[in-house]
Amino acid sequence: MRPENLNKLYVIGIGYKPLEEMAKKILLNSEVILTSERLFEVFRCYDEFEAVKERVMVINNVDETIEFIRSNELKSIVLLASGDPMFFGIGRRVVNEFGKERVEILPDLSSIQVAFSRIKEPWDNAFLMSLHGGPDPVKRRRLPYEMKDIPFLLKRYNKLAILTDRENNPSRIANLLISTCSLQHQGPFAIKIYVCERLGYPDERIIEGKPAEISEMTFRTPNVVVIVKQGDNAVGIDIYSDDVQYRSHSPSPSLPLFGLTYNEISHSRGLITKDEVRAIVIHRLRPFQKMVFWDIGAGSGSVSLEISRLFPDARVYAIERDPAQIVHLKTNTEIFGSNINIINGEAPEVLMELPSPDRVFIGGSGGKLVDIIGHVHKRMPEGIITLTAVTLETLHTAMEILKKNSYIVDVIEVSISRLRPLGCSHHLSGENPVFIITATRSCEIP
Repeated sequence: MRPENLNKLYVIGIGYKPLEEMAKKILLNSEVILTSERLFEVFRCYDEFEAVKERVMVINNVDETIEFIRSNELKSIVLLASGDPMFFGIGRRVVNEFGKERVEILPDLSSIQVAFSRIKEPWDNAFLMSLHGGPDPVKRRRLPYEMKDIPFLLKRYNKLAILTDRENNPSRIANLLISTCSLQHQGPFAIKIYVCERLGYPDERIIEGKPAEISEMTFRTPNVVVIVKQGDNAVGIDIYSDDVQYRSHSPSPSLPLFGLTYNEISHSRGLITKDEVRAIVIHRLRPFQKMVFWDIGAGSGSVSLEISRLFPDARVYAIERDPAQIVHLKTNTEIFGSNINIINGEAPEVLMELPSPDRVFIGGSGGKLVDIIGHVHKRMPEGIITLTAVTLETLHTAMEILKKNSYIVDVIEVSISRLRPLGCSHHLSGENPVFIITATRSCEIP
């Protein structure tokens, strides 16, 4: 059993201002001071360093740091952290490992606070994100947002502040902004990138420039990137640099959040989930923010488009094998602006590398429904699959496969009639009925 009288574990942020009296007292009375090699160099500049340097232990690996703390729980330990430990820092890991009752956090300023003060921009309207996944590429932690999400986030926010690392660096961010935008020659918005390099160090440097300028430069670590859209009413995504404008395809503000119509979506004739069916499919999926959604046999991507607009924090994967449909998919994604990842290939093979889903829509299977459902069954312990079918044979096959894979199956038939002219009068013309199959699975199902 763990002793109940364990010493507090103190996590003290350093880097930007002198230690406050409480932090100083805790540090001077500690038995062990843990730090990384980089923060050791920072700590050497503090007045308290000479008094405690014999108690400083440098451990660069986070897992080894946690294990040392766990093996020395009766000692009075201080863990030095960069800036505010609870802002994308080690504080979260330490609290998770040792509990809120034992851990005390004494923060410094965050690097984001310092960055915005240096460039003299308010930061209460900025979106804050980290691309700092850790030094080991094999063990890099999964981040809520990735490099590829930056253009999408710029559609929603006028300012982004990004914690970087050596792999996800300022020049790569600038190149991404250039490569994901198409050239236009009109629009009122400009974009500026600030790189706040080595904040708090004697050789601190602030660089500002256009994406094309930043993309050609190299930067020292650590650094923070701030992207600011400028111009009157800069809500939206039009961003440009001098004589060249980059338009990242934001949707018209008059478009509804939900309810894209058949005529608004680029598609091959007859190869699209009809408006009313699409609405029911999405309702049956019971989607939620930050889910992983697979749209298998996406076609023109109508379901993915609606999901991405309703749930901007979801990770949407539109899987399609037909090159002609991929063209429609890309066109629709550009026009409506979305967080859709287009996957060109045959399911289930291309599903292997995707993150495991929370929700799946199967609009087309290419004759591989058995294999696709089998793969989803392995990858999604709990969740919902929705399929559409127009023939009784497809309905029967889908139900049989789903039941064999321990899903609870529910089926509805949707019959739609549309008002059409008939001479001087009108009549309701029926469309082919569509079966919507919903399959749910729980870990409790044998």
